[in-house]
Amino acid sequence: MRIILIGLFLSLVIAFPVQAEEGENAPQETQTAQEPAQVEKSPEQILAELSTEYPMFRFVTNQGTFVVELDARKAPLTVANFYSYVQSGFYNDTLFHRVINGFVAQGGGINSAYEAKTEGKPIPNESGNGLKNVRGTIAMARTAKPHSGTSQFFFNLDNNADLDPLPTRWGYAVFGKVVEDMDDGIAVLDRIAHLPTGPSPDGSLTSDVPQTPVIVKSVTLIP
Repeated sequence: MRIILIGLFLSLVIAFPVQAEEGENAPQETQTAQEPAQVEKSPEQILAELSTEYPMFRFVTNQGTFVVELDARKAPLTVANFYSYVQSGFYNDTLFHRVINGFVAQGGGINSAYEAKTEGKPIPNESGNGLKNVRGTIAMARTAKPHSGTSQFFFNLDNNADLDPLPTRWGYAVFGKVVEDMDDGIAVLDRIAHLPTGPSPDGSLTSDVPQTPVIVKSVTLIP
């Protein structure tokens, strides 16, 4: 993947220089209004409600169902953020709105009417946690700014080392992976990946939108 230098940013949480590099197809979060959509709880309070460092969540889509296991030990802020959106029902009736076969399937911010949802506050980038952008993992989408992730996520459809951090750049924070019925879960993602793509019906998204809408019906915590 071709890498383009975009600038320098001050480190917030990870002790390496934060010269951000972006691939030309990097999973960039769609810009929406930045108004809080989440209940104002601390990450510690949210994680305490999970009562496990490895919570599991069921994704129900119109293309199939799969389960992911998150890693709150290595990505506590990201997991707490994701769970707060799940609790509010934010992801229900949203789209996988950007799908590139052999790369990523991205969702979490556009509803089934192709409208951008109002997302919460950005969170710190936890890409230095040691988790890699390998096939079957879930990671945070963001803009070119390293600490700009809010609600949107993507699943890696292949091993995407170009999205991992280096001493000279921020990466994309991985916070979990498909685990239960791994083959079936990956099969759902691969089925999504092979759908024809193009612009959205209203023209608001210009490319990589599945022409058969891929709707996330629900994301729920598995007790």
